[in-house]
Amino acid sequence: MPRNNNNNRKDYAGLMPRRGWVKRNIHFFRHRVFAQVFKKRLGSVTEPILDPPPVGTTRITWIGHASFLLQFAEHSVLVDPNWAGWHGIVKRQREPGMDINLVPLVDLVLVSHAHFDHLHKKSLKIVDSHEGIVVPKGSATLVKKLGFSDIHEMALWDSIQFGDLNVTHTPSHHWGARYIHDTHRDYGGYIIKSDDLTIFHCGDSAYFEGFKEIGEKHDIDIALMPIGAYEAPSGRDVHMNPEEAITAFQELNAGIMIPMHYRTFPLGNEPYHEPEERLIAEAERLGLQDRVLVLEEGVAMELSPRLNGNGAD
Repeated sequence: MPRNNNNNRKDYAGLMPRRGWVKRNIHFFRHRVFAQVFKKRLGSVTEPILDPPPVGTTRITWIGHASFLLQFAEHSVLVDPNWAGWHGIVKRQREPGMDINLVPLVDLVLVSHAHFDHLHKKSLKIVDSHEGIVVPKGSATLVKKLGFSDIHEMALWDSIQFGDLNVTHTPSHHWGARYIHDTHRDYGGYIIKSDDLTIFHCGDSAYFEGFKEIGEKHDIDIALMPIGAYEAPSGRDVHMNPEEAITAFQELNAGIMIPMHYRTFPLGNEPYHEPEERLIAEAERLGLQDRVLVLEEGVAMELSPRLNGNGAD
């Protein structure tokens, strides 16, 4: 059976770099990669809270990069688990916020796409879940030998149910190839619903009009949005800057925004502190500072639903 290729999708970012990529890559390796090789990692490792949160709340722990532990009263989910110290010559800049050996058995592991910084095989071999792992269509072969009891491969807008835990695979503007040739692999984010709470994990994405559709289809309490790596050495339109992430958050009509995909691995040419500074400045400019929550790695935060402009608890 032939594999579907994602090249014709309107939200496919493509693989070709833009003019000037050589100069941008020289700057990247000189100022982002080599400059941090000998620097000590920042941050600290904490122990997870094992007891479930109260009914009607969710406990969110940012592990770093795009990795989160999401705990509900009856369920728990691990998204894009990545405890890597290095990706090739790119060094992790901050310690994972949680000891991987202390991560509790969760109900489900979700992987947004096949890129090495999101589908990290060594981390996936260590974590475990009752119901197995969810991956986008075309990526099941990458995780079949990692020890999961079940592999659930999802196409865009597919939903899967485990008790009252519901997961829906949503689109993004990105690409899913793990290597140059395997462009058939899908990519996107997830809507995660449990206990009357809805969390959106964006995965990797540039800004695109699809956020409006996701917001129309789902009543989102908390949106986990990427804000870094927007100055891609390739020059391709593959990640959002902080202002675009705020715009997407507004179009999702979500209650709270939590930023991710910044300060962990230097994957773009923007300065280390810039994503967070620009995010806070834009939130203050728009009067959204009370709805943008910047987490520290390993610090668990308990939140209630609909903490937004449509009515708070």
